Amino acid sequence: PGLQPAFSSAVTTYTLNVPPTVASVTVTATPENSSTNITIDGPPTRNRSVDLNPPGQNTAIIITLTEQSGSQSSYVITVHRDNNILSSLTMSVGTVTPVFSPATLDYTVDVATGVSSLTVTATVQDSNASLVINGQGISSGQPREISPLAPPGSDTLITILVRAPSGAEKTYRVTVKRPLPSSNAALSALTVSAGTLIPGFTADTLPYTVTVPASVDSLTVTATKSDPNAGMSASGAEIAPAGVLTGSVSSPLGLGTTTLFTITVIAQDGVTTRPYTINAFRDAR
Repeated sequence: PGLQPAFSSAVTTYTLNVPPTVASVTVTATPENSSTNITIDGPPTRNRSVDLNPPGQNTAIIITLTEQSGSQSSYVITVHRDNNILSSLTMSVGTVTPVFSPATLDYTVDVATGVSSLTVTATVQDSNASLVINGQGISSGQPREISPLAPPGSDTLITILVRAPSGAEKTYRVTVKRPLPSSNAALSALTVSAGTLIPGFTADTLPYTVTVPASVDSLTVTATKSDPNAGMSASGAEIAPAGVLTGSVSSPLGLGTTTLFTITVIAQDGVTTRPYTINAFRDAR
């Protein structure tokens, strides 16, 4: 865009925005009177290349004119070297991978199947830069809700565009991965309060037996799910909802009789189930 405002000999202060890739500018000053001496940032010259401070910082360039009479006047150009990068990027759920770095543009975030929305917060390094998330302008550091996310098994792409005052743009991309519901309906542990399970517990073995002496008049069965997001019930009653890892059920035992315990695990997908059964026999004497 050039000097702001446009040059006029009566105006002595100017600003200039340049992209972050510009590391230096060349200043050319032409006096109205050819006998006028000119210095640019110190050395006497009418044309000088000036190195700029790092992106996001300003560089002041002073042009001093000295007339033959000794009178002086100065012009100041403040060059702002744009910065179109982020200083931070966070999500309300999940973990950004890899760890955020201003120079890294592509990221992924894994969220649970049940997560249908999240908020993204991006902060620009240069306070003069503008921010656009998924096509919508937003203030730096202001959370932006992304809702709804694509269905389970699909990815959601979030774009974060940083636009410097010079117009230079940089786009960060975050891919949110939402997995399909788990079909894991297995137990990771199954124990009884008395006796010993036969056979010994393994996740893929469903039927068990246990024998207890006549002195044991009740039995408690405790089960632990492999997937905490699965549900678990016993005899039709829920004993461990999604999010609760372990549940138990107790029942009295009759002398000389067998009591059936059925622990059913319902996978997160709501379709896959696995019934574990324990036939508990109490001796008659």
